[in-house]
Amino acid sequence: MVAAKKKGKLFLKVFIIVFAIIFIAAFRVFGPNVSVSQKETYLYIPTGASYNDVMNLLKDGNYLSESFSFSILSKLAKYPAHVHAGKYKLTDGMSNFNLIRMLRSGRQKPVKLVINKLRTKHDFIELVSSNLEVTDESVVRLMMDSAYLAQYGLDTNTMMALIIPDTYEFYWNTTAEKVLNKIGKNYLLYWNDNRRQLAKNKNISITDAVIIASILEEETNMPADKPNIASVYLNRLKAGIPLQADPTIKFSLNDFALRRITGAHLQVNSPYNTYIYAGLPPGPICTPSKADIEAVLNAPSTSYFYFCAKPELNGYSNFASTLEEHNKNAKAYQQALDARGIH
Repeated sequence: MVAAKKKGKLFLKVFIIVFAIIFIAAFRVFGPNVSVSQKETYLYIPTGASYNDVMNLLKDGNYLSESFSFSILSKLAKYPAHVHAGKYKLTDGMSNFNLIRMLRSGRQKPVKLVINKLRTKHDFIELVSSNLEVTDESVVRLMMDSAYLAQYGLDTNTMMALIIPDTYEFYWNTTAEKVLNKIGKNYLLYWNDNRRQLAKNKNISITDAVIIASILEEETNMPADKPNIASVYLNRLKAGIPLQADPTIKFSLNDFALRRITGAHLQVNSPYNTYIYAGLPPGPICTPSKADIEAVLNAPSTSYFYFCAKPELNGYSNFASTLEEHNKNAKAYQQALDARGIH
């Protein structure tokens, strides 16, 4: 009887120990082990990173409450042989099991790259390289690759016409070529047969339409005026009259904060100076919105050759068919600027 009791107590002790071991093991696997203070916390694993690199990133970020169990479980799951680069979202309280499963499968969080108005190639390079793993140099190489750009009918001057403002989704470790390929695919989808025909009807190329739209984008924020302004540029092109578009002067000077263009500004020697050089500038002066491109493609047929901001300075423009009429409008506008001390 006594022996039976001893055996019972021993069995109970062993059971408790085994249960405790199983419980602790299960807790280490499925219990919380990730600790982050911010809701949006990401682990960035660079291309070519090793398992040790990942461990260092986790330790440096203080993301693990306890790293030993993560290390043991990672090796049991053979994660060291399946390290994938990318951007991974960490959530507070995430278990070793869920973290290792996410990292081992390469289930990373896509990056939404929102492209609105970009004025220069540098702006585009900075946007891409600051949101993705790609380097400035890799993007520049493609932007300067004439053979690559030729597939879209573009060159190094017109390259920015490829970029249609939109929201693009990429993985963080996407290569520069894949980034440009996706943007290029969107460009080709946008420039369907209908839009190509509209451009042809205006006697302009796709690139011409984007360049005009880029000037339009910078010229006014008033949608109601944009079709008529587009008609002015188209009429001037057809007549061989310099566009004399102020936004091209700002682009030439790389000074987009200029509020008033003076005679001194008009002397800048740049192929983008449409006061000196007739025709369109070599390339777009920004990435115009789809609405601005549509305003060019659907511009009305008018007799306008001039436009000038209204003296009320409300953002709208007065349009004129003759220089005499335009000079009156321009004088009223200049007087309004002087009265308000705008230089």
